[in-house]
Amino acid sequence: MKLRDRVCIVTGGAKGMGGAISLAFAREGGHVVIAARDREALEAHADRIRSAFPDRRVVPLPVDVTDEASVQAMARSCVDAFGRIDVLVTAHGVIGPVETPLHEIASEDWHYVLNSNLYGVFLCCKAVVPVMIAQRYGKIINVGGTSGLRGYRYRAAYSSSKWAVRGLTRTLALEVGPYNVNVNVLVPGVVEGDRMTSIIREKARKQGRTPEEVHEDYVREMALRRFSTAEDIAAAAVFLASDDSRQITGQEIVVDGGWDV
Repeated sequence: MKLRDRVCIVTGGAKGMGGAISLAFAREGGHVVIAARDREALEAHADRIRSAFPDRRVVPLPVDVTDEASVQAMARSCVDAFGRIDVLVTAHGVIGPVETPLHEIASEDWHYVLNSNLYGVFLCCKAVVPVMIAQRYGKIINVGGTSGLRGYRYRAAYSSSKWAVRGLTRTLALEVGPYNVNVNVLVPGVVEGDRMTSIIREKARKQGRTPEEVHEDYVREMALRRFSTAEDIAAAAVFLASDDSRQITGQEIVVDGGWDV
């Protein structure tokens, strides 16, 4: 087991990619703190993990990643329960405006996206870094997106947030590297699931096309001609959380089926 007895926090950890990551961490021997706003989804996913891996400890925590007091309480709860924090994955995030030119984005929508996708990542890193420095060990995995690798027409808020996460990650990697803490960005491409279905439907509606046509546009852009799954992303997260990646820091690990080739 690659993560035997490691203590792992996964924000956005009850659904989608975050849910798959927290489950994969438990499968590899880790104990998991799953954090999200939806208490019902948290409890349901915690029960799934406990049922599959009864010897793992699972702590579901309702957390608002945009509220510093809530995030600091999450970190304290993890330390109180386990005595340490070995891994942080910031898998939370929001979509923001879809198929919307920059000059039509409402200011409140811009702030909403940056608040969750960037400020929330900053707060989570800020909360766990002192613990990791003190224990001289840690793995931080920020979840970015391929829209943070190049321009993404009509998704300016989302793209800006993901570009910024790359800058935050590289800077933090330099700061905490001397304390044996690795900081990387996991970069998913198009991932099957409810979130991508919503994006496709909205793009189709605004373009006056069918969801099937928009779906095929995405597929044709990928070298492998297939969407990623949440499990594909989770497998990469396990690698970054394990000692297999001990000499990798400040980098982007892209899981996109060849979209950005």
